[in-house]
Amino acid sequence: MQSSLTWGAKLSYAAPAFALAVVGIPIYVFLPKLYTDVIGAPVALTGWILLAVRLLDALTDPLVGALSDRTSSRFGRRRPWIALGSLPLALALYALFAPPQLGPQGAAAWLALGLTLLFVGWTAVAVPYEALGVELTTGYDERTGLLGLRDGTILLGTLAAACAPALIGALLGLSEDEGGQRAIYRALGLIYAPLLVLTCLLCVTRIREPARSRPTTKLELGAGLAALRENQPFRVLLLAYVIGAIGSNLPATLMPYFVEYVLEAPQPAAKVGLFLVIYFIPGVLCTPLWVWLSRRTSKKVAWLAGIGVNTGAFMGVLLLGAGDELAYGVLVGLSGVGLGATLALPSSMQADVADEDELRSGQRREGALLGLWSIARKLAAACGVGAALPLLAWSGYEPNQTQPEGVRFALRGLYAGVPVLCNLVAAAVVLRYPIDRARHAELQRLLGRARSEREPER
Repeated sequence: MQSSLTWGAKLSYAAPAFALAVVGIPIYVFLPKLYTDVIGAPVALTGWILLAVRLLDALTDPLVGALSDRTSSRFGRRRPWIALGSLPLALALYALFAPPQLGPQGAAAWLALGLTLLFVGWTAVAVPYEALGVELTTGYDERTGLLGLRDGTILLGTLAAACAPALIGALLGLSEDEGGQRAIYRALGLIYAPLLVLTCLLCVTRIREPARSRPTTKLELGAGLAALRENQPFRVLLLAYVIGAIGSNLPATLMPYFVEYVLEAPQPAAKVGLFLVIYFIPGVLCTPLWVWLSRRTSKKVAWLAGIGVNTGAFMGVLLLGAGDELAYGVLVGLSGVGLGATLALPSSMQADVADEDELRSGQRREGALLGLWSIARKLAAACGVGAALPLLAWSGYEPNQTQPEGVRFALRGLYAGVPVLCNLVAAAVVLRYPIDRARHAELQRLLGRARSEREPER
């Protein structure tokens, strides 16, 4: 297994993360409001579609992870999945951003079919892609550097995706009416569909999988799940991440509604893009600082600090109302400071719990681990995104009109109150995470001995 990587290899590995980020912000922030307020899909039905598709999508993750673990080809285990999966992913992305003229039920059906294809393609790419990153290096801090670079690239890609609609609208002179919004997102699809394919091809042609990677001999999901249940660090890491993710997915979906109906900002679509830029720029800039802090202390300590920064910002948002755009921008930027910690550090910790699993099972099962991680992450997203719009509809929300106080109260609670509560619970769980630098060094020593003993069997 590689112990060090050139910068060229690291950048080639990170490249797909820039394009894959479009499945984040546009899907969770822009797409729901585009379909409910512009294309005309029913609000509550849109929420239920997002929930159902995410639940279905989650079921494919452990299967793809296990299949990629046992894939055997001249190109390796992971790279064929990344290359081939990018094609349906790109097709579905364009279809979602360029729907035909449809009635409310037709728009909902188009959204359901497009999201299903999108998430199948995303799973086929993302699970093997993340597993490949875990395999590329074994160093405690080098892992943080490589996966921090990948997750920093995700933030850059998310920043670009957040700016893109407003930038496209300004360059093409488009308004915020239905025709303008449709043209903006059609152009976004034309940009990102080929970018997804090209960056995935760059990764698979420039990266070589470690020679030690080999397919597992059996596809035993039941046995794999039993082994993972015995991995206490993985359970703690997964539980903390999922609880935090439930909270973080609510503001991702509700930001456009919060900006328009609680802050009552003029030109809300453009303001959402601005606030996303304010959020992601500190996230990009501060990610290296969180990596540095993890090296000076530990990954757990740095992650807890990031959770604390994010929680403080959301507590302030609870107090905002109409006209508080400046205060909101400041708090959004503060929340972005903690973003890099909540992305890069759990990714590096995944690699450490994979070592723990190998010590117990005798196999490298990054695909299975990341498949389970991904299903839990998507279930969390389904709970957050799927609940947000039905609850908003239940509170009395009606598109494109002034909202009553009950709706504004619900928006504050869902947008900021629930994330604060989830962060506090997640931090309490993180305190139980046991792998520090000393335990990692011991794992590497024990794994080195175990691999040497298994070598004659290969």
